[in-house]
Amino acid sequence: MAVNDDFQSAVELINNSSNILITTHIRPDGDACGCMVAIGKAVKAQGKNVKYLLLSDLPEWYEFLFEEKPLIYNKDIKAGDLTGIDLIVLVDVNSDNQLPEFCDYLKTGRDGAKVLVFDHHITNDGLGDVQIIDSTASSTGLIVYDFLEYAGWQITDKIAEALFVAISTDTGWFEFSNTDSRTFAKAAELIEYGLVPSDLYRRLYQNFTPQRFRLMTRMFDSLELHFDDRYAVQCLTINAFEQTGASYKDTENLIDLCRRIKTVEVAALFVEQKDGKIRCSLRGSGNVNVRLIAQNFDGGGHAMAAGVLLSGTLEGAMQKIYNVVKQQIV
Repeated sequence: MAVNDDFQSAVELINNSSNILITTHIRPDGDACGCMVAIGKAVKAQGKNVKYLLLSDLPEWYEFLFEEKPLIYNKDIKAGDLTGIDLIVLVDVNSDNQLPEFCDYLKTGRDGAKVLVFDHHITNDGLGDVQIIDSTASSTGLIVYDFLEYAGWQITDKIAEALFVAISTDTGWFEFSNTDSRTFAKAAELIEYGLVPSDLYRRLYQNFTPQRFRLMTRMFDSLELHFDDRYAVQCLTINAFEQTGASYKDTENLIDLCRRIKTVEVAALFVEQKDGKIRCSLRGSGNVNVRLIAQNFDGGGHAMAAGVLLSGTLEGAMQKIYNVVKQQIV
């Protein structure tokens, strides 16, 4: 767990800053968005200027967390426009490969701005001047919650809502094996702020657009099972997105659906990118550490949830992962 010395260093860093930029990894999920909003609202209450920045589009189902849509890097705003920033807060990320293009700004363009990291991943490129890292936490939301309590800053109903979204989504609505007693205890505390979990569940999980639903059916059509049905493979081509009208953000959490097959121990979803690369998301049941699979190709993540970006053809990418899975599962 993060220690009080780390928390105190983070408080001092924020107190000594005026203009704070908050961002996260590409393809932001609920943990990332919830943490951005929770920290943003908390430091705004301390009189700080806050700017939210995303590296790719915000999924519609997280829009309700933000008062205004965050700016998209290299779409709404360029590196040269980020002037006067004296603190950059990275949430749910601490690796270069999850910050495409923005990592260049961190290394050469931030003009002396300090970097503060909140993260729970093992993959760690040491991007922060101050780093609050806890790989035992089921979500970065838990770490941010602990930090806000340590700082003594007020947790409003909106901050509580953002933290609950962070914690609940990164545990698969408390379904994944990373859901421990600490997770349940903190979630229960947040409910006391007046949020209604069933309302949040509907907003997060019962809001598919027709386009996203059609994309999901295309994914199901591609399903292959290997190694006595223990390895599930699915893929989505550029053509699938064009024909369904869906976007890349619509793929979030779709990989988890095939894990309902009782025999599946490893699941992989391959998504063809517009730049020709292949994004592979990996999920495991616990018998196979999918982070180790991703690390073979400079990817990362958790033991049961990881990802990697691969070059080459879709078929080639699928074969690369197949070969590594075979080594671990047979």
